[in-house]
Amino acid sequence: MKPHALRIGIDVGGTFTDAVAIDSASLQLIGQAKVPTSHDHSDGVAHGIVQALTQLLASIGRDASDVVFLAHGTTQATNALLEGDVDPVGLIGVGTGPSGFFANRLKKLARIEIADGKKLPIEHVHVPDPFDEARVDDVLRHFQSVGIRSIVVTEPFSVDDPIGEQQIAEQARTAGFLVTAGHDITSLYGLSKRTRTAVLNAVILPRMFATADLVQSSIDAAGITAPLMVMRCDGGVMSLDEMRRRPLLTVLSGPAAGVAGALMQDKLSEGVFLETGGTSTDISVIHRGRVAMQYTRFGGSSTYLSALDVRTVGVGGGSMPRISSGEITHVGPRSAHIAGLPYACFATVEDLRTAKLSTIAPMPGDPADYTVIEALGGRYAITMTCAANALGLIPEGDYAHADQRVAKLALAPLAAALGTDVPAAARAVLDAGVAPVLDVVKTMIEDYDLPKDGVTLVGGGGGASSVTPHAGQSTGYAWRIAEHSEVISPIGVALALIREQVERILPGATDEQILAVRREAEQAVIAQGAAPAGVSVDVTVDPQSNTVRAIATGATELRAQDRTARLTDADLRSIAAESLAADPAQVAVLASTDNHVVFGGPERRRFLRAVQHPVRVLDRDGVVRVASANAQVEQSTAGSGIDRLPQLVAEHTSYGDGGSRAPALQLLIGPRIADLSGVLDESQLISLARTELEGRDRAESLVAVLEVRS
Repeated sequence: MKPHALRIGIDVGGTFTDAVAIDSASLQLIGQAKVPTSHDHSDGVAHGIVQALTQLLASIGRDASDVVFLAHGTTQATNALLEGDVDPVGLIGVGTGPSGFFANRLKKLARIEIADGKKLPIEHVHVPDPFDEARVDDVLRHFQSVGIRSIVVTEPFSVDDPIGEQQIAEQARTAGFLVTAGHDITSLYGLSKRTRTAVLNAVILPRMFATADLVQSSIDAAGITAPLMVMRCDGGVMSLDEMRRRPLLTVLSGPAAGVAGALMQDKLSEGVFLETGGTSTDISVIHRGRVAMQYTRFGGSSTYLSALDVRTVGVGGGSMPRISSGEITHVGPRSAHIAGLPYACFATVEDLRTAKLSTIAPMPGDPADYTVIEALGGRYAITMTCAANALGLIPEGDYAHADQRVAKLALAPLAAALGTDVPAAARAVLDAGVAPVLDVVKTMIEDYDLPKDGVTLVGGGGGASSVTPHAGQSTGYAWRIAEHSEVISPIGVALALIREQVERILPGATDEQILAVRREAEQAVIAQGAAPAGVSVDVTVDPQSNTVRAIATGATELRAQDRTARLTDADLRSIAAESLAADPAQVAVLASTDNHVVFGGPERRRFLRAVQHPVRVLDRDGVVRVASANAQVEQSTAGSGIDRLPQLVAEHTSYGDGGSRAPALQLLIGPRIADLSGVLDESQLISLARTELEGRDRAESLVAVLEVRS
């Protein structure tokens, strides 16, 4: 029997490039490879990508023809902005009168500091009339003379009428420039923020464009015909052509890849993801099966780049404890990697003979209170990983596992200095290390109003077991280490869906306008290769900001999963019961389709409040896709649902001093869950719901999950 096709994910890190192969039917990991990242090669990181891909396919005995999906994530754009290693940009502000006044003020953007001592390299020019081709030609010749290759064109209110920006953009492209037009970056109002976002895109555009070309030519030479995708900062992927146009979307995509892995492989639907490397831990939230997002800031200024809300703490598997007056005061931010020292727990018993505690300053100017041991084998760093291994928290087979005997020997000199035994010293190290991590976890739980009794901590990254187990045990939170945690990022890249977000400011938006935004997002992912039948679109209408937002996702191929690998009904019931904190015998099946099962838990009564009906929606792989404290469920068919939905929505619409509020509605239809909970208006909700059902087989199962808003 011919083996299943492959989904390949490649994560280009600062030191190593990791590649994984995923079976496209079972979605299980079947191979992985690691090569040094090729920063200094003439082909740049593209060389390492092809090296990793070639090594990976050879290790599993497969070839290029088996690959149906290939995606890579890269830190190149992030590092360029963080280090200020960017290209100069020509900024053309367009307009006359009041518009010209505001366009002229954009020259202040050159004051923004994006890295220590480095400001945005902007040369600003004002062009009153975008159709004055002679004036524009003069500007372009000037930019060419000073070595500028990348241009931003921006005009007030271009989101409503982009013709001026389009005119100059076309003239500049004809002259050989790379161009970013403000209206192409976002359709939201706010000239300064929109232009700021466009400039950040433009300063990395030349090198990212060159990298895209090198990667594509290298993949072509390797015989890969599958579409090449690139990881986005919101957990999805985009086509290489789209990356050439908007490389800014790859910024902060490193943490997004790990979260995508937690969502798709580890089936985290409600909790906090901790991705721990050697030096730091990235902390992010997954709520109701979705990653928490926010607009990012650069150089202290806000942008319209919507990215994963990730908060980084300077504590990782290699972080070193600091000691003062016989007490551990901090762990990190310096690590063994920064100090250039090996982890003590990865030495041998013989190496650690005659071990004595000492302290050092890892870098010039650092405090000299970081603990190390001087031993027969040389100098070694005491680390979080050493402490976790000494307590037996890192099992055999884990990427960070070490011989517990060696780890205890490594901690013995520290224990003596603290006046305690090895287990207590190890706990003291871990307590100090996880404290700042838990502070951030607590803040994010409050920020996103996660149910405190249902939070799970999931650890990913090579240093996961040095932080997550102790964090869970010391707080009582449920915790686990993600499967294949050391390659969770490339797994996330391999499993990610094509994603596109469209936002519009539409005061008093009509049903037709909302549907148009939805269609635009849907068509955008289809244009990038998503299979039309599998595209899902979530729509949010915010009446306070007049923002209509549509987020479309889809796979490049219709993924028909291996049903033999799916869970039994009893398995699904157990998972639902655990999520509902109930006995499996108390959990009932409320609705069922080929793709999803809806479970209801015991009714919950609160003093002076109505009875609540907790609900969990699971897919057939056991992922909790919807978790509601109080919902009503109705099963019907696509045909009858078209007529029944208006009645259902009316029955569950709430009324108060602020007017009416339609229920939060989720529709289960085929493999998709259409999340329409972001729509408050009854008429708009019904229009969108009907759109989800158009063209479906009338006999196809439909499940509606409705939550009445308070």
